[in-house]
Amino acid sequence: MERMTAPLATDKMPPGVPYIIGNEAAERFSFYGMRTILIIFMTKWLLDREGNLAVMSEEEAKGWFHLFVAGVYFLPMAGAILADAFFGKYRTILYLSIVYCLGSFALATDQTRVGLAVGLVLIAVGSGGIKSCVSANVGDQFGPKNKHLLEKVFGWFYFSINFGSFFSTLLTPVLLDYFGDPQRFGENAKHLGPMVAFGVPGVLMVTATVVFRLGRNKFVHIPPGGSQLVRDLVSREGLSVLAKLAGLYLFISVFWALYDQTGAAWVLQAEKMDRRLLPGILNYEVKAAQVQAINPLLVMIMIPLFTLVLYPAVNRFVRLTPLRKIGIGMLLCGVAFAISAHAESLIASHAAADLPPPSVWWQWLAFVIITMAEVMVSITSLEFSYTQAPNRMKSLVMGVYLLSITLGNFFASQVNFYIRNEDGTTKLPGASYYWFFTGAMVLATLFYCAYARFYRERTYIQGEEQSA
Repeated sequence: MERMTAPLATDKMPPGVPYIIGNEAAERFSFYGMRTILIIFMTKWLLDREGNLAVMSEEEAKGWFHLFVAGVYFLPMAGAILADAFFGKYRTILYLSIVYCLGSFALATDQTRVGLAVGLVLIAVGSGGIKSCVSANVGDQFGPKNKHLLEKVFGWFYFSINFGSFFSTLLTPVLLDYFGDPQRFGENAKHLGPMVAFGVPGVLMVTATVVFRLGRNKFVHIPPGGSQLVRDLVSREGLSVLAKLAGLYLFISVFWALYDQTGAAWVLQAEKMDRRLLPGILNYEVKAAQVQAINPLLVMIMIPLFTLVLYPAVNRFVRLTPLRKIGIGMLLCGVAFAISAHAESLIASHAAADLPPPSVWWQWLAFVIITMAEVMVSITSLEFSYTQAPNRMKSLVMGVYLLSITLGNFFASQVNFYIRNEDGTTKLPGASYYWFFTGAMVLATLFYCAYARFYRERTYIQGEEQSA
């Protein structure tokens, strides 16, 4: 069957979208399932070659966690160049998804630092390489007649991310603890727990790859630009677009330095809190790694709430532009981290007074605020980056945007490596760690608002001339 190379002339939803959404849900289940237990694995389950525990300190584990996330969001640039210049988005996504699958099974079969390193490198190459292509591939399905559906489909796209994330965040910590219980499985438990907990996300990644392959004849396949991509990139227009967006992304990177700590510092904080759902009424205790499951659940609630209710209501009084949404979201992120700083202060004061630990509901309150920030920053940035990118540079610009996540996580990783003292203590103990990042977020928001005030938007849609 001949493949489509341009969007259909229709005002309806393109036929390839369900396959992209299904692929994304399964892939995100895989990624977040692995990511959810990663910090716990490094601090509690890591083995040496003899099968003995060889775990990392909290600061070391947080440093490597953020360095891995930085790698995941650095490699989209390489995937973008492969897609836009050589292979096209479809083949790039398909081939790198296979690399991704191999990384998942490397983690499942080797619980040492070697297995950890090999698995994370392959996952970073696979997951990172396809990131810029997948979101750009969504936008490529739309033409002038149905471009009005772009905001809706990017909302669905982000909903599918969190649908997969929610279930994997609940499931993989249970798998790790159940199959890693020595009372059930004896000496094999230390291998079996990580094998199953990392292996199930690996199976979901294989499923994601198969679903994507099934949609090959439903997608619009925008041909790679080859040498024309280079000419577009170094043109006055291409350089101008990248320069303008890079300024925005620099400030947005600080948002990611804080947001991705929900999978690292916040997990370790939750370990020191009372995790009963309703103490004295419902005493079920959630696992520390499961606390973050509230984030994707809230995202799935907030996407339709914001899109259908909040944004239209605000727009009656003030035009809520993409740049304004991002700025508000960045400010909310600072508020969320201030709450986590207060929670850390409570942990220290309760411990000093020999009182029971504070409730995890403090952290869940912070999750409500940071999820509102995520909806306003992350979804808006995806859609905004796609529409601001010239048509032959869609994946490339998405890759540049994802570098903001790299930069933010690199910053967080270097802070964690720097504050680690040789004697195991830290230069930013307790709440001071959280207040440091809160202050960084407030400063970044102020600089972002000043920069965004002078930004001039220009929209590019496949099959349509750009419009100011």
